[in-house]
Amino acid sequence: METVIETRAFDRAARDAGMTDAERTSAILTIAADPEAGDLIVGTGGCRKVRIAGRGHGKSGGYRVITFYTCPEGVYLLTVFGKGEKASLTGAEKNALARLTTALKR
Repeated sequence: METVIETRAFDRAARDAGMTDAERTSAILTIAADPEAGDLIVGTGGCRKVRIAGRGHGKSGGYRVITFYTCPEGVYLLTVFGKGEKASLTGAEKNALARLTTALKR
């Protein structure tokens, strides 16, 4: 199991998306067990999009958690959004994540 680091942006986004404590715990345990889970997001410097089940909707209607794994620190939870909120990240969001991952790699 890897260390999971929840960023302030993730905390805020999780509240805004309506994630329950149980859903957050499930997401953390899933990601800690497999830090390289999810689809690699091109143009972000190594971020991944992990699908997490939400209140009776399963993974297809649940949440998308954006993560970044770096050794030896662990897995950063960068943000989260509900599947119904948006389909994917914009170019500007990908660029912002690329800048963030560059800083985290230092």
